Order: sequence, then structure tokens, then C-alpha cells
Amino acid sequence: MRLSTQSRYGVRAVFDIAYHSEGLETQVKDISRRQGIPARYLEQIFQKLKKAGIVGSKRGPSGGYLLTKKPEEITVGEIVRITEGGIDPVLCMNPEDLGRPCDRLGECVTRIVWQEAGRRLREYFDSVTIRDLCKMAQEMGLRKELDGRFMYYI
Repeated sequence: MRLSTQSRYGVRAVFDIAYHSEGLETQVKDISRRQGIPARYLEQIFQKLKKAGIVGSKRGPSGGYLLTKKPEEITVGEIVRITEGGIDPVLCMNPEDLGRPCDRLGECVTRIVWQEAGRRLREYFDSVTIRDLCKMAQEMGLRKELDGRFMYYI
């Protein structure tokens, strides 16, 4: 199973807002530069995250995206579900993904494996919060980039 770039970039973008801007408005160009993610692609991901209530936006020269929830309330699992549509490792686990029930539903022994794998993935992804990622970044020694809005000269 491979997660799409939308999931990977979505988690990185939400982390970026929490870590570098401490939840304040962050411009897409800054996230794009720090994370190496194309700005246009970030905008598409943010539309999904905004619709789901993870981020909000503010217009204007000092505007940008901001978290609508606390970092400890946002899980990696939530972002993955928003960007991927689910966490099941195979399409046949969710009949809605196939558009019909699986033909082998009652006789597929491998379904047990896929169910358990999906359960473990969901459990793990739901146990990791954006706050946890921020703590990991600090432990790694990742330098915070200060926003120019907070620079004062005397």
C-alpha cells in the first residue's frame, strides 16, 4: 500500500502551519518553499482540508491558511481519510469504493488479513497527532522559521 502525495503533502502542510506559525495564518508560498511542495498542488489539498474543517483561510496581504483545531486534536489518520477517502489497504474492503459489493465477500480468506491491516493502520494513524509531529521535529533539531510579522526592531 502506498499513500498518495495528497496524503503525504497534506500531513506535511498541516504540520508546517502548526510548527512554523504556531497556528497563525501562513501563506501557501511559505509552506511551499519550506516543504518543497508545488503551491498549486497545496491549494488543491487545502480545499479538501478546509471543507473538512481542519484549516480555515483568511484573505488579504497578511492572510493565508490557519488551523481551525488545536494540533493535539488533529490526527494523521484524519488527514489521510480526508485526502485518500479512507485507510483500507484494498478497494474491496469498502463496497462504496467498488460501486458494488465484492463478488467473493463470503469466501475470501484474505479479507481477514486486509481487515486487520486496515484496523492496525487506522489505529496507528489515529494515535499520531500534529502536536506529536511538532515534538518529533523539535527532538530532531528542526529549526523553526520565524515569521517576519513577529520581527520588531528598536
